[in-house]
Amino acid sequence: MSATDEIDDSSAPLLEHLTELRTRLIRSVLAFIVGMVICFTVWNPVFNFLTFPLCDALAARGQECDLQFIALEEGFFVAISISLLGGLVLGFPFISYQLWRFVAPGLYKSEKGAFLPFLIASPFMFFLGAAFAYYVITPLAFGFFLGFQQPGSLVSGTEGSTQAAGILFQGSAKAYLNLTIKFIVAFGLCFQLPVLLTLMGKAGLVSARGLRGTRKYAVVGILIVAALATPPDVISQVILFVVVYGLYEVSIQLVARVERQREAKLRAEGLWDDDLHGEAAMDDEDTKA
Repeated sequence: MSATDEIDDSSAPLLEHLTELRTRLIRSVLAFIVGMVICFTVWNPVFNFLTFPLCDALAARGQECDLQFIALEEGFFVAISISLLGGLVLGFPFISYQLWRFVAPGLYKSEKGAFLPFLIASPFMFFLGAAFAYYVITPLAFGFFLGFQQPGSLVSGTEGSTQAAGILFQGSAKAYLNLTIKFIVAFGLCFQLPVLLTLMGKAGLVSARGLRGTRKYAVVGILIVAALATPPDVISQVILFVVVYGLYEVSIQLVARVERQREAKLRAEGLWDDDLHGEAAMDDEDTKA
């Protein structure tokens, strides 16, 4: 290993490392609190933004978009829920920076260059998944749920006509917000799959060959996630399955690319052993084919 790839000098004792960790955690918590306070002051516009998919689905049915506070304190807890989510979103860049500043001194310079892109890609993929949930999945889900409404009507019987009860949506603001946040967070986490698997591939914990061999188990797992993360709407479940499975296939290609780069580097340094790394070489040939 070259001198430029040495670990940064750090002779601090354990107590000093713990002090550094405490400082980073305090700064992260303060960033979260600041973001939470900011979002609390504008929780109403944020809530209005989150209700757009529902309002569009109701407008398509000629209904007013009204949500209710079932309990006296519900409005306050709606504002708190939005503040917690907003505080995490606003504070995430600073929290990630604090995490990076804590772990960076213990990494090789080459490891820093490998880890930093994943630190940037993770929030990007989360926001991509959240946007997909907001703009694609929630309109489909809310349209499915609202389809169970029925207007009141007269029903003819042996003793004359009677009034049948109608079913009309009169939603709780808290219940709606919890459902919407569930969709956004679930899809944001699902979109972390390529980042997670590629990072594990770079660390040698998974291989492209192994991921290809577990496709059938991945399909079952993705189907279960699709059933849990989406409503009982076949269209939403199929969309989530196709998207997440597509991300799984993309992850295989990214891990294979990492393995090819590792092999090229080892060959250039004269450290590649075809017998020792035979499985990786076979996997590379499968990828090229």
